[in-house]
Amino acid sequence: MSEVTPSQELFRKWEDREAREIRRETADWDFIRRRPPRVRVALMYFIERGDRYVAAKIVSLAVDEFNKVRMRAKMPVVV
Repeated sequence: MSEVTPSQELFRKWEDREAREIRRETADWDFIRRRPPRVRVALMYFIERGDRYVAAKIVSLAVDEFNKVRMRAKMPVVV
């Protein structure tokens, strides 16, 4: 297994921070605030982590169903 160098780790952290900022800035916060608590928590988790699978589990939805909610909240998947 190859080891991650300090510069690679720093770049990964920078990428994560940039992706999180993009999700925060594009999110429809009025839509998010109007959702039930579990949906709101799942959307907030997605903003912070970008993990659709865990976010879907939080709200007990299939990933494709969560994606529909995510798209209505105007949050992109940043790769």
